[in-house]
Amino acid sequence: MQPTPEQSPHHAYPDHWEADVVLRDGGTARIRPITTDDAERLVSFYEQVSDESKYYRFFAPYPRLSAKDVHRFTHHDYVDRVGLAVTTGGEFIATVRYDRIDERGRPATAPADEAEVAFLVQDAHQGRGVASALLEHIAAVARERGIRRFAAEVLPANNKMIKVFRDAGYTQQRSFEDGSVHLTLDLEPTAESLAVQRGREQRAESRSVQRLLAPGSVAVVGTGRTPGGVGRTVLRNLLGSGYTGRTYAVNRAFDAGATEIDGVPAHRSVGEIDEQVDLAVLAVPADRVPEAVADCGEHGVRGLVVLSAGYAEQGAEGRERQRELVRQARSYGMRIIGPNAFGIINTSEAVRLNASLAPESPARGRIGLFTQSGAIGIALLAGLHRRGAGLSTFISAGNRADVSGNDFLQYWYEDQDTDVALLYLESLGNPRKFTRLARRTAAVKPVVVVKGARHSGTNPPGHAVPVSRIPDATVSALMRQAGVIRVDTVTEMVDAGLLLAGQPLPAGPRVAILGNSESLGLLTYDACLAEGLRPRPPRDLTTAASPQDFRDALAEALGDQTCDAVIVTAIPWVGENGEAETGDGEVLAAALREAAATGPAKPVAVVHVEIGGLAEALAAAAGTVAPARTGARTAPPVRDAAVTPPAGGTTTEPAKDATGDTAPEPATSAPVRIWRIPAYPAAERAVRALAEAVKYAQWRRQAAVPGKVPDFGDTVDESRAARLIGTLLGPDPDPRGRPLTHDEGRELLGSYGITVRPALPAPHPEAAVDAAERLGYPVALKTTAPHLRHRADLGGVRLDLANESELRRAYGELTELLGKPAELQPVVQAMAPRGVDTVVRASIDAAAGAVLSFGLAGAPSELLGDTAHRLVPATDRDAAELVRSIKAAPVLFGWRGSAPADTPALEELLLRVSRLVDDHPEVVSVALEPVVVATQGLTVLGASVRLAPPPARGDLGPRRLPSY
Repeated sequence: MQPTPEQSPHHAYPDHWEADVVLRDGGTARIRPITTDDAERLVSFYEQVSDESKYYRFFAPYPRLSAKDVHRFTHHDYVDRVGLAVTTGGEFIATVRYDRIDERGRPATAPADEAEVAFLVQDAHQGRGVASALLEHIAAVARERGIRRFAAEVLPANNKMIKVFRDAGYTQQRSFEDGSVHLTLDLEPTAESLAVQRGREQRAESRSVQRLLAPGSVAVVGTGRTPGGVGRTVLRNLLGSGYTGRTYAVNRAFDAGATEIDGVPAHRSVGEIDEQVDLAVLAVPADRVPEAVADCGEHGVRGLVVLSAGYAEQGAEGRERQRELVRQARSYGMRIIGPNAFGIINTSEAVRLNASLAPESPARGRIGLFTQSGAIGIALLAGLHRRGAGLSTFISAGNRADVSGNDFLQYWYEDQDTDVALLYLESLGNPRKFTRLARRTAAVKPVVVVKGARHSGTNPPGHAVPVSRIPDATVSALMRQAGVIRVDTVTEMVDAGLLLAGQPLPAGPRVAILGNSESLGLLTYDACLAEGLRPRPPRDLTTAASPQDFRDALAEALGDQTCDAVIVTAIPWVGENGEAETGDGEVLAAALREAAATGPAKPVAVVHVEIGGLAEALAAAAGTVAPARTGARTAPPVRDAAVTPPAGGTTTEPAKDATGDTAPEPATSAPVRIWRIPAYPAAERAVRALAEAVKYAQWRRQAAVPGKVPDFGDTVDESRAARLIGTLLGPDPDPRGRPLTHDEGRELLGSYGITVRPALPAPHPEAAVDAAERLGYPVALKTTAPHLRHRADLGGVRLDLANESELRRAYGELTELLGKPAELQPVVQAMAPRGVDTVVRASIDAAAGAVLSFGLAGAPSELLGDTAHRLVPATDRDAAELVRSIKAAPVLFGWRGSAPADTPALEELLLRVSRLVDDHPEVVSVALEPVVVATQGLTVLGASVRLAPPPARGDLGPRRLPSY
């Protein structure tokens, strides 16, 4: 909404303050600045507020607003006087206002940095978290306008408002003056305020998903009058799944006398239904969707699944249609799955919802599945069904214009019916938020991701989200840092999901292999070595082995404390007539399951070749059993006692989430389930899945004791760096930024304890000799021209020049071979101690954030992409992993008898660069190349730094839904 000309002429309407937010109950609302056009809305809103709430706001009876009040509350300059409103359906449900004041509490202008703030929430919407969301947004606005503190007067009886301030997490002071509570809030974000904000975000977004997945009633809008068609198919699937709620068929083309379709009530509009509908599935043409959305919104529908196509996947016109769909739905407080969605499924016994185009609901299980592609969703459902795996929830979000994988991570984090989260993603709308949520979720249950469209550099059709420019290898490394299990194909995702959902996590990489085929055992052994596991020599039970032999061997392997996991290999038995007997799968499965159920909690996987019924029998649900003996496999899968307590089991200490809140505690009296043993048709697939489980278990153990970001004490001068950056950028910086000169970069890096060896320019031989005399022999002569920088292979570097004659000779050779000095830009540097040449970089990606990178210097590492990455701020553990995770890492640790490099000094350098970029977002790029790491200490020989105005950090601002 744009202001009228009566609005302050000095300050334009701040449309960037507009935001859609998810409230505590899962509904959405819009926050925006109040304008002069809002007079009637304000009066209508105030009339619906109770006398008690008015009294709390004005400290006196105040039945109605005067014309002067209305003018004052709708006319703002957006600097010293600001008002925000929360709207649903275009009408106000809450307001907040601040007025800048001086130290005596009188109206003031900048540079006064305190403001008086007051809230008013309609009684019908109190308890929905409206005031808490408003406080986040008005605080961000105030900080933007140079206000650092809020002052508020609250009546002692107004406990709700006092609680809003108290629970916000800001540093605050309280006093009792003249019959009211005087509160002062410091608006600088704190670790506590950020944790509170993210905790509220998680609960609100989780609740919004829960409302979609567990509705009490569903209306299928667009149900056909005759069998067939999308709407009628969804209705049939709803009924076939045994949905426990109430179902309605809606089509404006129904005859006036129609009362039922397929046995459910039929209506011509949602408005005709005599109860509030929780979820509407829209199966109408795109041009009729706005009418259907309005019908749903005006009659209290809480969420939409939009199956209709014809949106962003069809170009610019479709993208605008998609944006308008989101705006319209959110104006009514509704969230959307889709458009162009395949649907949603919830197998919970209390819901049994199949609001999708899938003809059969999957079996109930412990896997949550999210996919952005309907075709991939169909394939995954079929693949999981064939292998006997059940799902807790399934979501195919299509263009995912609103509800995304991030929302479902929020939901699965605390969903006790989900042990493993599988996601097929084609784009990441908010990579920073994704990695944050994935890290928190992965700390309690595995998250397995397949990323499609990895190399296209653009988003798939329909995905109107920001494009990240960081390479896919970097995305993969950042996912690994967050504990995400990144796999390349949907087949690998199913393979890993089956193992993680059906088995405990391994305590280490030691693998026992047993079976009745020596050849298959050797293939499995080789595969283990290739995946970095530590296999024991395969145990050959011979082709004469019986199911009882398998049982005994598996029980013995599980009981062996030198083994962390077991892979069983099996081929068909050969009968007396020489023919393979493939029908004993159920017998073998029973033997293996008996051994696994009574043995210690270690993962078991089976590799089989054409044994009929084995995979199905291993995956079959086995009901429940009484608790097993002490130390046996009594916990539901997904956890290992050596890592953390199992989901759904008892815990020694309540788990904490990222906000410090206690994670939801599952019931401890649930009956024990028999473990499902996954079966694989190839050794490589089983081993790869097990290797992912081993790496994930190791990450979980390490995440339980997080690394630290060192302080560095007096060796870091943050304020000096800030002053220097301010000076270099100037009062009106170029949005494109600017590179620093060699001396400017050295000075900035020096403020963080990073010493760059001086390089003196040598535009002619005499200058080179003079520079060498100042630095002291031996020296290096090298070119700094962009096309020759760091290209020793092109002959642009001469090392160990011991005297003037050698230096002059080298200078002549360079200029004769490569060009004139003006082109080469030669410099002279003192020689550094011999060591390993490495590269340290940090850069800012607008979508993913600051990324720290490390690799060895030289063309081979670049060609092979042997570079490791971590998100900033990096911890001491991150730095250690960076150094060790590149393939060429052995070069740093004494490869082939060489002296080990000083890796502690290298890790410290990485942490200092991380700290610099994290403290100063204006530092958008740092490259230290080469960094020569000797046996003692290191030398930074080259550095380039680029400054620019800091990019927006949406993950640190107030909660808001994305608007693409």
